[in-house]
Amino acid sequence: MTTPDSDSINDGDEPPDHASQSSHTDVTRLSVPEMDCPSCAQKVITSVKKLDAVQDIDSQVATGVLTVSYDADQVTLNEIANQIQNAGYSVKNAGETTSEFTVPEMDCPSCANKVENALENIDEIDEYETRPTTGTVIVTYDSFNSRDANIIDVIEDAGYETTEHSHAESTHQRATNERERNRIWRSPRALKTWISGGFVGAGLLFEFFLTAQNVEIATILGTGIVFTDILFLAAVISGGQEIIRNGYYSARNLSLDIDFLMSMAILGAVTASFVFDQALYFEAATLAFLFSIAELLERYSIDRTRDSLRELINLSPDEAIIKQNNTTETVPLDEVTVGDIVIVKPGEKIPMDGKIIEGKSAINQAPITGESVPVDKTIGDTVYAGTINEEGYIELEVTSKASDNTLSRIVEMVEDAQSNKTEREQFVERFSSYYTPVVVAFAILTTIASPYILTTSWSTAIVYGLTLLVLACPCAFVISTPVSVVSGITSAAKNGVLIKGGNHLEAMGAVDIVAFDKTGTLTTGELTVTDIIPLNQNSTEDVLRCARGLEQRSEHPIGEAIVAKAGSAQTVTREIEEFENITGKGVRASLDGTPHFAGKPGLFEELGFDLSHVHATTDGGDITQTAHQMCTRNDCIDLLEETVPQLQTEGKTVVLVGTETELEGVIAVADGIRPRAEETIKQLKQLGVSQTVMLTGDNERTARTIAREIGIDTYHAELLPEEKVTAIERFIDEYDDVGMVGDGINDAPALATATVGIAMGAAGTDTALETADIALMGDEIQKLPYVYALANDANSIIRQNIWSSLIIKLGLAVAVPFGYVPIWLAVLAGDAGMTTAVTGNAMRLSRVMPNTDTEMTAQET
Repeated sequence: MTTPDSDSINDGDEPPDHASQSSHTDVTRLSVPEMDCPSCAQKVITSVKKLDAVQDIDSQVATGVLTVSYDADQVTLNEIANQIQNAGYSVKNAGETTSEFTVPEMDCPSCANKVENALENIDEIDEYETRPTTGTVIVTYDSFNSRDANIIDVIEDAGYETTEHSHAESTHQRATNERERNRIWRSPRALKTWISGGFVGAGLLFEFFLTAQNVEIATILGTGIVFTDILFLAAVISGGQEIIRNGYYSARNLSLDIDFLMSMAILGAVTASFVFDQALYFEAATLAFLFSIAELLERYSIDRTRDSLRELINLSPDEAIIKQNNTTETVPLDEVTVGDIVIVKPGEKIPMDGKIIEGKSAINQAPITGESVPVDKTIGDTVYAGTINEEGYIELEVTSKASDNTLSRIVEMVEDAQSNKTEREQFVERFSSYYTPVVVAFAILTTIASPYILTTSWSTAIVYGLTLLVLACPCAFVISTPVSVVSGITSAAKNGVLIKGGNHLEAMGAVDIVAFDKTGTLTTGELTVTDIIPLNQNSTEDVLRCARGLEQRSEHPIGEAIVAKAGSAQTVTREIEEFENITGKGVRASLDGTPHFAGKPGLFEELGFDLSHVHATTDGGDITQTAHQMCTRNDCIDLLEETVPQLQTEGKTVVLVGTETELEGVIAVADGIRPRAEETIKQLKQLGVSQTVMLTGDNERTARTIAREIGIDTYHAELLPEEKVTAIERFIDEYDDVGMVGDGINDAPALATATVGIAMGAAGTDTALETADIALMGDEIQKLPYVYALANDANSIIRQNIWSSLIIKLGLAVAVPFGYVPIWLAVLAGDAGMTTAVTGNAMRLSRVMPNTDTEMTAQET
């Protein structure tokens, strides 16, 4: 069990023996609010280390959290808390521990309900959550009075075996899981099911074909027993063992679920056969055999859903090669610490988050960000656990523990996302709480009333009642939403999109309006040179060379953009002297002994230039289309009234370059629009978004230009962060469901206010991961149509699953009293068939993929 607050570690290769579960290492996180400085932390650590059974301590002064690893057989959590208090510090919630248990056989809502009923009666348990789609139970309990082993006993008393679980599964555990999935049809229950089916088949053979051999063998309670009855009873015994066992646990935990209902149906059929001479052995055998098949199908279907999450968990390798003192050692990931140097060879998965300190390579980041093309990385660049080193040898310095790296946080958030239930899921749970009692009551009424109202025989009436009991469990109905949510969320995670809850997935599909931040979202967030207009017979290279010399000592973003452009053009550097920053106007420097200036048009007006009459270069240099269009007479352009305003209207910042006597050129700089921004907006509208809006703190002119070029419907400029929040609130009043897209940092208030907050480039930003409801791990705005299409498809599939399962269940139930539904059809169509169908339908979400060719959304086919 690996938990946020308590971990249980098993070093052996064999599965844990629950009888000896008490021997293990616990890891607990204690809140010590007053531990707010390094000396405080040292005092606490010194006190706790006096306990010999304490193995490791990690203090986090910033958060006031103390993480302690200890031998649970030799020391209690209470003793650790006492040592902290002896150091003079109080412990908050010292006895509260949260553990996660893997319960593979808890694969349906009725199973989960049985476990919940068992946990409900334990006083030491503060809260719990069951997740049948992933087979996990999360329990928060008072560890002063209880332990993981006690919780395991409670779960197993409900009839379900627990196994250990870790985000970083070992190779042995992965292989074991894979073998278990492959052996569902060869498991002990499956073998009993096949034996039961053999007896049913043999019974039918003697019933219809070997009638002469179907003789009476014995008389029990006055009822004659023929050979086929013995065969059907054998089918009940072999196929019904697990059903009756689970039904016993259901009754013990007061759970009116499918196991209890099927047990009652089977036992009722056998009892009616013996006591009332109704000969319902075939019906009992059919129930036992077909329901066992239904359970195997359900387990197989749910395992397909769980596989999608396991694929995420298995992205990270189990071990890392660390480098120490010119030697290397292969160690488990849990033993790698922050600051260690890890070696990654070509073709290997990167085991830990870190920064490259030696080498360079192309890194395939698709497992984390969904990027289809490997990204070149070199010294100083960040790499993520689970990504793949495609080419070169690299060494990286670890920046986070295995449990805290980007991949681990993604997996944890995907698992936690199941607890955020959609509105439809909440409706289904409310409805199902009435459905089962009503159908059971209808079954009793049908059994009693049919002989009088429909003039059926008592044996037929009993069969009707048993059939309705089969239909009384709403498993397929209840599971229809969570399997769809898990399938959609894990599919998104594998494509570089983190959706932090089914409620957010549902809300994204209902969004009517999408609001965008400008800088870093619709634009690249980096200034680039867009126009170079050489003047007075200077060439483009002359202008860049001069501008580079003037700006290379400047720290202003505009200067950095000009220097970057000159560097990419490989212009020759010039000797720089007497550099001076002219505040608010520009810069001055002596280049090769000649004074030069770069800055706003106003600076050159102060130098005495007539900006309304400047000659553009036509020979010996390059003239841009902008300059050519504005030159109306004798290659003359009006910078002041035409060129500069036109460039500024396009959202660009203008820089003039020249000497004291000559203007050499004009350079325009702008925050470049993302290459696929326009296509993204167009695709969103095609998918059904009714309105797109841009919210920016930039000036009106720039906002208008960007909105027009990209195709944004409306824009709001010169907004403060709180004004963006006000705008979002206004949109919610008008449109109900609003999506907000930003970088997750300065947009945090607006993201939190929107119905769905979507952060871009979240892989390297903790704030974005925590703030956003949906996080695009890569810095790719073109993933938005994919997210919107996935959410729409998820909502559609959830509706299909809910209504189809409900209509079929109710339709079969209504048809039962009229004799149209045999008991085998109720089992196969109403139970196993529907569960398999809704799960298979949900798995279609994995086929909604971003198109890697155009990076736009490809709908499933």
